[in-house]
Amino acid sequence: MTAESSASGSHIPLAGDWRYAVEREAPLVPGGVYATAPTVPALLAPQNNPAYLFNSMIAPFVGYGLRGAIWYQGEANVEVANTYRARFAAMIRDWRKRWGQGDFPFYFVQLANFTASPGWPLLREAQTQTLAEPATGMAVILDIGNPTDIHPRNKIDVGHRLALLARAKTYGETALEFSGPTIDHVEIAKETIRAHWLHAAGLRTRDGAPAVKGFELAGADGVYHPAEAKIDGSTIIVSTSLVTEPRFVRYAWADNPATNLENAAGLPAAPFRTDGF
Repeated sequence: MTAESSASGSHIPLAGDWRYAVEREAPLVPGGVYATAPTVPALLAPQNNPAYLFNSMIAPFVGYGLRGAIWYQGEANVEVANTYRARFAAMIRDWRKRWGQGDFPFYFVQLANFTASPGWPLLREAQTQTLAEPATGMAVILDIGNPTDIHPRNKIDVGHRLALLARAKTYGETALEFSGPTIDHVEIAKETIRAHWLHAAGLRTRDGAPAVKGFELAGADGVYHPAEAKIDGSTIIVSTSLVTEPRFVRYAWADNPATNLENAAGLPAAPFRTDGF
């Protein structure tokens, strides 16, 4: 591109040298929250220090009108997943307070599948819990991540799923399915657990297989075992001979889970667990 058009129709040449000014140098800062982690250097880049990103990239826009926000983040917080829900909810409330536009829509992306150190399921759970905040929505992308790339390149489907949330929840397209299956409640029978879902119209497996992947059961001892699962209408029946009296069930509870459950809209089921371990 060599020129940009102004509102009046005149052209502003973009070729040649550009002028810029450094407002402030941001030096590396010793220590910090993650400075003791073996994979993180003792000197942290400025963006990892409190308020750097907010003050430079968010605060300047406070006061401008907006329709909503989308958020794609969480990988750097896996090691402190136990505090993520509180901090994430506090950030959403803070933004809404600063803008003074009420509870504007805030839609975010759950962590994708990735082969990493343990902890990603807990961060995903914290993200799910944030849906208790008003006017929020979450796009699940467990099926389109890259196990070896923390920043998966398929952003088209990510954007599409966020757009579905906005179209349905913000712009009122009520006939539009905007979410994959999310757990509603479970029934515990003698040898099986039946999982009931929301957004379960046309429940199916993505690969067409009769078996649903990703389920595990545990008894009173809390030890989980891989389980067999099959679709029964809008529910899933889960069982395993290794747990004769199941008490707990979980789905997609791994950093890079093997899953295939989705609804007729092709949207993947969200991970969950019923224990509180």
